[in-house]
Amino acid sequence: MRCPYCLHNMTKVLDSRDIDESKAIRRRRKCLKCHRRFTTYERIEPINILIIKRDGTREFYDRNKLLTGILKACEKRSISKEQIEKIINKVESKFEKLKNPEISSVKIGKAIISELKKLDKVAYIRFASVYKSFDDLNDFEEELKIIKPRKIKK
Repeated sequence: MRCPYCLHNMTKVLDSRDIDESKAIRRRRKCLKCHRRFTTYERIEPINILIIKRDGTREFYDRNKLLTGILKACEKRSISKEQIEKIINKVESKFEKLKNPEISSVKIGKAIISELKKLDKVAYIRFASVYKSFDDLNDFEEELKIIKPRKIKK
């Protein structure tokens, strides 16, 4: 493992621990040349899942692409990266169990929306606005009606 600071290729592992329900390992490392510390992650390579896009094209599943979209929705919210990783892990484990290695982007979007709705309403609306292609303010208002608790009249 190369040091990201000085590019020296000799490092020492200081600490290792399982994360993401033992689906990954977090390693704390120290460069033997510059003595700076950094973190690396090791995870099982997921099975090759093909994503069927809305226009019918297919592409291989890319965890980083999904992570980027969720991070944008959660920007400036009090949501940790660990919480986001949990959402992705939960969604991935649902789809890895399927016998068919192809899944529609719509199903993935619905699964993410479902998890974000439980975690943070603002992040949910942000993600939904892109996923559901909101065109105007009315689309936002309709979605807010769905998540906003109704007041009971006395």
